[in-house]
Amino acid sequence: MGLASRRLRLPSCVSHAFLVVAGLFILASIPCEAQLSSSFYDNTCPNALTTIRTAIRTAVSRERRMAASLIRLHFHDCFVQGCDASILLDDSATIQSEKNAPNNNNSVRGYEVIDNVKSQVESICPGVVSCADILAVAARDASVAVGGPTWTLKLGRRDSTTSGLSQAAANLPTFRDGLDRLISLFSTKGLSTRDMVALSGSHTIGQARCITFRDRIYDNGTIIDAGFASTRRRRCPVDNGSGDDNLAALDLVTPNSFDNNYFKNLIQRKGLLQSDQVIFNGGSTDSSVTEYSKSPSTFSSDFAAAMVKMGDIEPLLGSAGEIRKYCNVIN
Repeated sequence: MGLASRRLRLPSCVSHAFLVVAGLFILASIPCEAQLSSSFYDNTCPNALTTIRTAIRTAVSRERRMAASLIRLHFHDCFVQGCDASILLDDSATIQSEKNAPNNNNSVRGYEVIDNVKSQVESICPGVVSCADILAVAARDASVAVGGPTWTLKLGRRDSTTSGLSQAAANLPTFRDGLDRLISLFSTKGLSTRDMVALSGSHTIGQARCITFRDRIYDNGTIIDAGFASTRRRRCPVDNGSGDDNLAALDLVTPNSFDNNYFKNLIQRKGLLQSDQVIFNGGSTDSSVTEYSKSPSTFSSDFAAAMVKMGDIEPLLGSAGEIRKYCNVIN
């Protein structure tokens, strides 16, 4: 038999191995897009989450209100050019700080807590954990610290080198917003109306300044419980400029515990902010408020899911942005 008529026969195990190697080569040649992952720091900084959790527990134990502040800080970061820690940047020659935006100035707080956490994390894993991820973890751990739900975090965000001050007014809700405005704002960020209602439930903790609810408690045309309004007027004088910074709990019943009383308050017309009460005022969100008022577990699970979705808003991944050494300045 001539050579031309012979066929080379490879053992089946060899041919199978060849196909596997070829397949792996093809897969390796396909560009891999960076993604958020719950195990992102498992190898590069395995003690990061424990370090953050301990620091947040300490901060909240010193000041219970800080739990609400840290959740709000993450929210205000994500709604302006994505979850990129841009809200933490101070003014500089190249940065116009988001801290000076009307919705943030003299309102958003907790920056020093994040700076402290970052310092502790840098001491064990220099240049590894982003400020954006610290904000996300801090919000989750703050919720847990006051009896709220936990959730599995996806990590791997990177920090911006720019600020979104010019976007803040257009992207952040205000205490005067109506229901349609709130639904629209959340929708543009990929969050549903139900997500919006669930996230509003974070107002079960925290406090607000008199200047943000004065109009509501003194306006005779406002739908508000008369006794509730009278109580709030005691520390919030009618005249602008008088007692503007006096604080009142958003939830008068259990102001320091993460529960569903916020929704019960709305049904009783005891929402402190106008933007709270509008989600129970004969509109499309009334049914969700009623459901959450009756089922703490449904509220908790929906809040956790909405926080995960919010944390997915336009993160910087892969080689985009940077990992800041200090959260308030770019490298």
